[in-house]
Parts: sequence; structure tokens; C-alpha cells
Amino acid sequence: MPTPRKEAMLADIKERMERASIAVSADYRGLTVAQLTELRRALRPAGAEVKVVKNTLAGMAARAAGRDNMAEIVQGPTALAIGFGDPIAPVKALTEHLRARRLNIEIHGGWLEGKVLSREEVESLASMPPKEQLIADVVGKLQSPLYNFAGLLQSTFRNFAGLVEARANQLEAAG
Repeated sequence: MPTPRKEAMLADIKERMERASIAVSADYRGLTVAQLTELRRALRPAGAEVKVVKNTLAGMAARAAGRDNMAEIVQGPTALAIGFGDPIAPVKALTEHLRARRLNIEIHGGWLEGKVLSREEVESLASMPPKEQLIADVVGKLQSPLYNFAGLLQSTFRNFAGLVEARANQLEAAG
């Protein structure tokens, strides 16, 4: 019979997993409490939380949340960084924090909207630009041909107006 404390932990982890857009699993061994607290603070502005979880509870929560494959990334002593908004920002914040603090933490893998990611795939996500920048790039590329087309139309009308004006001046001079 599970204890009420474990049931509450299970419900908490399940709720976070249901809302998650990304989850990154890392080995937290070797981190002090202060370093783990600093990591949590670094990820909070990116819309992510760091939770140290037991593997069995994480597996049960993943199954209860309907995300069975999320349990695949939980191996050994695990800290889960769970992101709720933009999936790129938490990964960027995590890798930048680990690099800046020179923390030797092994990333086990990740889960991105239903797909399990390897460590290499998680690291490649960190090199991607944020979602807002990707959207801005796409919109800019879509607008560019329209601006070019509008410029061509304006130059054609401007040239035609110049031609009509020159002909009118020519006719005035001729009498």
C-alpha cells in the first residue's frame, strides 16, 4: 500500500509530465545542494523546473500521464529538467549553465513532445535559435519576395509616369 506522501509525489510528477513540452534527464551525482539550487534558479526564467525523481515513481507517473516513452530517459540517479513552454529555451539554459559553471553532469537523454531524444540530439537542440527567432526568420523570408514584387511594381509605374511626363514636355516644347 503506497504512503500518502508517495501518492502526492506521484501526482505532482504526473501533473508536471502531462504539461511538459520537453524533459531532459541528467545524472545529478556530484552536485552539492547549493549547485542544484543554482541550477533550478538558472532554469526558472526559461520556463523549466528541475526535479530529482526516483526512477520507479517517474516511470509510474509517465505511464499515468499517458507518456510511456518518457520513462525511457530515466536511468540511474536522475534529475529531470521539465520545460513547459518553448522547448528550446530550457535545453539552452541547461547546457549554458552546465558549461558556464563547468559542471560535469552527464545528460542521459530527453523527451520532446512524444519523441525520445539521445544525448546528442539534446545537445543539438541547444544550438538551435529560440522559437521566436525561427518564426521571425520564416516570416522575413516570406515577406522578402512580396517586398521585391511591390518594389518592381512601383518602379514600373514610376518609369511609366516619367515617360508620360517626358512626352508631355516634348509636346509642349513642339508647340
